[in-house]
Amino acid sequence: MLVLQPARKRQPPSQGRIGLAIAGGGPIGGMYELGALRALDVSIEGLDLTRLEVYVGVSSGAFLAAGLANRLDTAEMCRIFITGDSDDVKFQPHMFLRPAFMEYVRRAAAVPRLAFDWWKDLLTDPSGSHLSELVGRFSGVIPTGLFDNRGIERFLRQVFTIRGRSNDFREMAAKLYVVAVDLDSGQAVRFGSPGWDDVPISRAVQASSALPGLYPPVDVRGHHFVDGALRRTMHASVVLDHGIDLMLGVNPFVPFNAKTAGRPPDGMENLSEGGLPVVLSQTFRTLLQSRMRVGLEKYAERYPDVDQVVFEPNEDDGEMFFTNVFSYSSRQRVTEHAFRSTLNDLRRRRDELAPVLARHGLSLRQSVLDNPAASIMDGLGLVPTVTDTTAQLRRALDDVELLVRNRRPNRRRTGATSRR
Repeated sequence: MLVLQPARKRQPPSQGRIGLAIAGGGPIGGMYELGALRALDVSIEGLDLTRLEVYVGVSSGAFLAAGLANRLDTAEMCRIFITGDSDDVKFQPHMFLRPAFMEYVRRAAAVPRLAFDWWKDLLTDPSGSHLSELVGRFSGVIPTGLFDNRGIERFLRQVFTIRGRSNDFREMAAKLYVVAVDLDSGQAVRFGSPGWDDVPISRAVQASSALPGLYPPVDVRGHHFVDGALRRTMHASVVLDHGIDLMLGVNPFVPFNAKTAGRPPDGMENLSEGGLPVVLSQTFRTLLQSRMRVGLEKYAERYPDVDQVVFEPNEDDGEMFFTNVFSYSSRQRVTEHAFRSTLNDLRRRRDELAPVLARHGLSLRQSVLDNPAASIMDGLGLVPTVTDTTAQLRRALDDVELLVRNRRPNRRRTGATSRR
């Protein structure tokens, strides 16, 4: 589904400043976002997702935002996460699902003391140690996360410290923000902003993706951070505050509409027959999407001169709703599905979208939109192996090329003025 919010007031000429906001959604949500971004990459002429003005990422979206800001394009990310053909790093899904043994041990170490205190109180005051107090006393020994998220940080640190990339917010050519929530205050923190820009990007992404219950909170300077989606879905205002002309957003979580889809799969008459996991998934998705839609309406009033385009699954998309959010084995199928769905959205809405994109020097590649055989696997052939030195040289040459390209219109205008 393509959510289009054109600017509400007459715009000055666009400077081509584009920002990208990517929401969270767990591993499969991240794969959907990668597929959608790859579709934008191949179907919009003039759009370079690695050279935008500003990026903000939340949870799994922070992986992609940080990669793009580091000039890791969608093709290379597909090689890393989907085909495994990258010569940079080898992605191993099990690193995200390792049990948090250290957390288990740390919590279990408190059991003897708590048990002793409870028995002591029971002997001295039998009427005061009820079952409810027992539950309260021992709640502190329950682990705060099932899986160890330290492997996430190690993996990203490796990715962002090779091939001329950087793990330092302050060294990014574009502004990058990764949002997490301080568990002790409930406030959102923007890693990459002044005061928090010295935190390694890999650490910030680890904190932003620490979904409570699945991963333990991440300690940064004595603050314990959890998933940034707890406050807002996309944190798009972070991008909009940078004076951009066009905001692109991707949100992988929408509620499933069984009425428009016909009926739920697997013979279910309604979603409640799917049990607690399905009910919780529907509830969570409804909250996230409704919060995002309310935010977009407010942003349209607050930033009336900015075009906003957000991509998300259709409400009858059972593929996204019923796929296990941690099913890494489904990642190629999900990215291909997202790729095709996004192209379909662009194809259906091209008449509305084309003039909006044109204001920012962009256009739709009709040959891609009209190609029924288009696949996310197109153009993912192996690239020549490069060293860190050649990668840095390539980035420097890209910078020079961009500088020259941006200066050419100015030279033409100056020349025309002098001739007059």
